[in-house]
Amino acid sequence: MARVAGAETLTARMRKQLHRARIGLRRAGVDYFRGDGSDWIALAALLLTVPAIATATINVPDWCPPAALVLPVVVGGLLLRPSSLLLLYAGAAAALITEAAILGPYSQGPSRVTPGTVLVVGAVGFVGLVIAQFRSRVGVPWRRGGTMLFDLRERIRVQSKLPKLPKGWHREMALRPAGGQSFSGDFVVAARTNGGRTLEVVLTDVSGKGMDAASRALLLSGAFGGLLGSLPPHAFLPAANAYLLRQDWDEGFATSIHLVLDLDSGDYELLSAGHLPALQLSAGTGRWEEQGAEGPLLGVYDGAQFDPIKGTLRPGDVLMLFTDGLVESAERELTEGIDRLTGEADRYVASGFHGAAWHLIEAVAKDVNDDRALLLICRD
Repeated sequence: MARVAGAETLTARMRKQLHRARIGLRRAGVDYFRGDGSDWIALAALLLTVPAIATATINVPDWCPPAALVLPVVVGGLLLRPSSLLLLYAGAAAALITEAAILGPYSQGPSRVTPGTVLVVGAVGFVGLVIAQFRSRVGVPWRRGGTMLFDLRERIRVQSKLPKLPKGWHREMALRPAGGQSFSGDFVVAARTNGGRTLEVVLTDVSGKGMDAASRALLLSGAFGGLLGSLPPHAFLPAANAYLLRQDWDEGFATSIHLVLDLDSGDYELLSAGHLPALQLSAGTGRWEEQGAEGPLLGVYDGAQFDPIKGTLRPGDVLMLFTDGLVESAERELTEGIDRLTGEADRYVASGFHGAAWHLIEAVAKDVNDDRALLLICRD
């Protein structure tokens, strides 16, 4: 019995040790992917490839030229920290010297170490070191950098999602960044407040475009999302203006339009901070009318006032909110852009504007090098 107990104890200990080793290996792998772990494994692997490439170059120079040493140098520039990268460069330099000594002077024939080979390897190494230094200063290793940018993009998209509306209402939204990028200076925050009876939507256009405005748009979208629904509707834009002023950005202004819609009656209020007017389609007349509220830009001066205008969405009516990139450009004036937008929008009246937002941007401002956003609120 004692032997059986001892065997069971030994087996249990081995299982525990195996479990700990497996957990430790998993943690090391996760840390390495996130960029928190040591890079000695990558450094060791790359240092082993350097003599392997040098050996292949000496034996079969026609198939493996001396310039092949740029391969571990390029990979090292993406994987390693600057201090580790210098060790790899020292190994690559030693390999080049060895190849030159064994293969002989470059004047004796092809497939030898030439001055051009040294310059190419040195130039690639310099670029890799600059990239590694930049990553080190930013503190975002390459393994985590792309993941972080993807996460930021998805957060902006989640914050810009419109809440579901009750029966009898339909909403459409499309955002198109400048230059086909993934980040935009236009964003939307929305929430259903007052027990779900009220829809509040804020469409904002940050100064700048594309990646230049994306970081500020991300910060503002988070702040505006926190303010929306936490304050009375008329207090939102003054609070947003005060927040933007506190940032003290060199290019810190923004335009914004705030819609407060009663989903029971269809009555709404529009408050604007230097934004373009909204457009309302009246089902009775079939005409688009501008609904423009008064208010200064956000982030310009303190104590700004934002006066609302009121309206009503009746059955069949549509309210359209958009940014200036959709209707204004160097080639056309604002009124011409609005006329073109409403003309294209008339084609979707029969279909109830289902899927219309994306198609309207494609038809009106497909190749415009500016951020574009379009929001449609339809009452069936």
